[in-house]
Amino acid sequence: MKFWRTITSLAARRPARAGCTDCPDGLPGEDPGFSAAVTALGAKLAKADGQAEPTEFVAFSEVFMAGPAAARDVRRLYDLARQTTRGFESYARQIARRYRACPGVLEEVLEGLFHVAKADGVVTIEEQRFLERVAELFGMSPLTWRRILAEQIGAPADDPYVVLGVKPDVSDAELQLAWKAALLQVHPDRALARGMSEPDAGARAAAVNAAHDQVMRERNAWTAAEPA
Repeated sequence: MKFWRTITSLAARRPARAGCTDCPDGLPGEDPGFSAAVTALGAKLAKADGQAEPTEFVAFSEVFMAGPAAARDVRRLYDLARQTTRGFESYARQIARRYRACPGVLEEVLEGLFHVAKADGVVTIEEQRFLERVAELFGMSPLTWRRILAEQIGAPADDPYVVLGVKPDVSDAELQLAWKAALLQVHPDRALARGMSEPDAGARAAAVNAAHDQVMRERNAWTAAEPA
């Protein structure tokens, strides 16, 4: 993963400085504060499931290591930060303050952290909660978090967005189009033409409608919970 190269490219395409009062002038890889915050956040994630393993530092280095000259300082800070998860929220807030106008950078950070979490072969519940909180502090919507989670660890076959064949952060308009298209595919005439029995087509249509209803309930609940 070419993390530093990727986020440098993303940051270079950010809006004009006049519209980004919180972003520093330099690029992320040249920002010691950003580098330190990312290092501490990765180390504290490694501790989230109780034990920071050597494989997690290897995974962290694959993604976040800025260069050989900084290796010793990065390892020293990582070893210090991995003693406890306490304080991880302040590092996430620090990154969010600097790059709130650069959501692509924030997503790259979160995806890099997932790489660390997957180093031992599984993303634990504790690590998921840690990462979800980071996403929240980064200002990501529940739908964006759900999409990233699905991209990183997959989604169950009965996930409503999987049933509808769309990503969790599609717009309401795109969702409605996908719902109608899915229903059209199981219309009795089309279903029978493809060799699908009428009961199977009816069951599929019911699943599509149930998925749509679940998604809309969730979206309406999230909308109602947002501050006015």
